[in-house]
Amino acid sequence: MSVFASLVEQLADLLQPLFGASATAAAIVAFTVLVRLAIHPLSRAAARGQKARTRLAPQVAALREKHGKNPERLQKAILELHAKEKVSPLAGCLPSLLQLPAFFLMYHLFSGGRMAGHTLLAAPLDGHWADALAHGGPFGGAGLVYLVLFALVAAVATWTYRRTKRQMAASPVPQQDMPGMAAVGAMTKVMPLLSFATLITVAVVPLAAALYVVTSTTWTAVERAFLYRDGPAAGPAAMA
Repeated sequence: MSVFASLVEQLADLLQPLFGASATAAAIVAFTVLVRLAIHPLSRAAARGQKARTRLAPQVAALREKHGKNPERLQKAILELHAKEKVSPLAGCLPSLLQLPAFFLMYHLFSGGRMAGHTLLAAPLDGHWADALAHGGPFGGAGLVYLVLFALVAAVATWTYRRTKRQMAASPVPQQDMPGMAAVGAMTKVMPLLSFATLITVAVVPLAAALYVVTSTTWTAVERAFLYRDGPAAGPAAMA
């Protein structure tokens, strides 16, 4: 925790000349970008895996037709096909899982009060939306900061929802025939709605953690648009 806090403080010191009193908030955004850059290779690998699964869909369909009456043989054949093509069915989950430690560290750092007094404009980084509503209301200084965050999350979530629905309609990939893929398939069905859950997260966590989530969610939307720009490919959602 102390190493993590020191990194945020050092970034804030570097950004102080540009952002003044909001330097710590800017440091959180910069830290989030660094985290996402660090796991970007895994995101690229997940995108390659998803595209490979889409490419293999006709072969999977052929195997289903051939071994449809023998589920065990079908699962084995699909596993062998994916192993031959070096495709991991769960690779898409890794970027999301690796972001969780950074999010919880951010949450506990500001919940513990170590950096109390740091602000984003008029909103304390260790404060919550309920605090902003109690001191000035939704259109007060702190309330307006949250309204901007809510608007940004809603815009990104709407864009992600529409794009994901189009991807899923254009490229449905059967998931149920492999061990562990039923859960991935269920996740894929609810994926278009996950970004909207970020609105709840922003409303209940400290502002510092909310900044992390909003930045990461926006990064995810842009990153997926870039990685899947050459064709439809729906996959498990990365963390918001």
